[in-house]
Amino acid sequence: MQITSDFLILGSGIAGLSFALKAADHGTVAIITKREVTESATNYAQGGIASVFSQEDTFDAHVNDTLVAGAGICHEDVVRMVVEEGPQTIKSLIEWGVKFTTSGDAYDLTREGGHSQRRILHSDDVTGREIERALVTAARNHPNITIYEHHIAIDLITEAKITRKRLNPNRCLGAYVLSIETEKIITCTAKITLLATGGAGKVYLYTCNPDVATGDGVAMAYRGGANIANMEFMQFHPTTLYHPNAKSFLISEAVRGEGAILRRRDGTAFMEKYHHLKDLAPRDIVARAIDNEMKTYGDDCAYLDITHKDPDYVRTRFPNIYQTCLDYGLDMTREPLPVVPAAHYLCGGVAVDANAETNIRHLYAIGEVAFTGLHGANRLASNSLLEAAVYAGRAYTHAIGELSNGNFEFPPVPEWDSGTATNSDEMVVVSQNWDEIRRFMWNYVGIVRSNKRLERALRRIRLIQEEIEDYYWDFNITSDLIELRNIATVAELIVLCAKQRKESRGLHYNIDYPERDDVHWKKDTYVRKQF
Repeated sequence: MQITSDFLILGSGIAGLSFALKAADHGTVAIITKREVTESATNYAQGGIASVFSQEDTFDAHVNDTLVAGAGICHEDVVRMVVEEGPQTIKSLIEWGVKFTTSGDAYDLTREGGHSQRRILHSDDVTGREIERALVTAARNHPNITIYEHHIAIDLITEAKITRKRLNPNRCLGAYVLSIETEKIITCTAKITLLATGGAGKVYLYTCNPDVATGDGVAMAYRGGANIANMEFMQFHPTTLYHPNAKSFLISEAVRGEGAILRRRDGTAFMEKYHHLKDLAPRDIVARAIDNEMKTYGDDCAYLDITHKDPDYVRTRFPNIYQTCLDYGLDMTREPLPVVPAAHYLCGGVAVDANAETNIRHLYAIGEVAFTGLHGANRLASNSLLEAAVYAGRAYTHAIGELSNGNFEFPPVPEWDSGTATNSDEMVVVSQNWDEIRRFMWNYVGIVRSNKRLERALRRIRLIQEEIEDYYWDFNITSDLIELRNIATVAELIVLCAKQRKESRGLHYNIDYPERDDVHWKKDTYVRKQF
């Protein structure tokens, strides 16, 4: 089976849908998504989207806050571009039907950690769900967009792979895709391919990411020869609900933005000794502080306390968080919430230029899958949705130019060859390796690292990858096997980048190099597959 389109988009969050809605006016669009179209990290984003929308705020202030959070290695030209294009980009979201919360005649702007001003537009405390609703509705109503739910990309199709030649630059021709429901592998060819596959939180044992966040785009791009950068910078969200029945429910940073205080079990507030912004410190500092307090005092968690605020205000400002916690028997207006850090956001990814294009021609990457240089060593809260939307516009403009100027004659693209592969009756191999990777990544390559831990992790990954490769070619491909292969690849990339960086900066903390080194390491780390 074959699907041919002008634009092939892998992923259905804000990045993929924003690009799709623009590109659909210039050609046919195929959107590939692993689960239902709404199942994306965007859909779970609570806090909001950062942009300069008040008279008290300035572009310079937003730029500076981003640079400070990024711990010295943000690309300042990228930061300024994203910040300055932000307001117009958000107006496009509003035109597509996104409804942000207002206060009187103006948008209700809130504040989160690391921000010097109130500049977070939100839709109550379910901003991502509102963005996803509006964009999905618009996409479903566009005649040029076809959405393929329950389909998962296996690998990119590149010209070098098809012709078995070393090409520089290489060119992307599409992707091989598995229909999860029919178990058939589809050859998807396109003039333009976009990776919008989101993050990789499922590489870790504890994460607030949805189950789809298995690093697929990064892994596929790496196998295809794309440059990968700064994978050591995995952001751990400081405040995920600690409850046996809660599946890593995130407590938005906006709760601290509205005055919540982090405390130990005995009620002692502790953030003052870690940072002058106390509970509004950047996420890397807050996550390490909670981790340190838990280890020092033997506590299982920390406590987020907003009981000093008016209960009606809390219920009105955070209706989803309040109700969800209440469902677990926790009333945040009366008692502090138990919280722990969890893997949240990948600041590195597939390296792209200012137009979101990778070093493989006609392959673009937007959103959490991409490394743009915006986030540096630590993402400033609510900059991620902004980055995705801004780069969707830039990728669209560049891709349309490529369509008008480019030569899109493809070599013959063969169908997927399953060879002598058979159905497996040993799926325990997949689940065992999946669990092992996530556990040692949490223990060895988590919030705090060391040289020995990184070496141990790399040895384990290499052994598991050998098992996966043997299994991969012997048995018919399933979505579970694809995701296992991808998290193993992403785990390796995180370790390789972490081993390169001989310092501690932002989200990467190595006890063997506890100081920041601006002389030697005020730069990015890169990895590229050698063929």
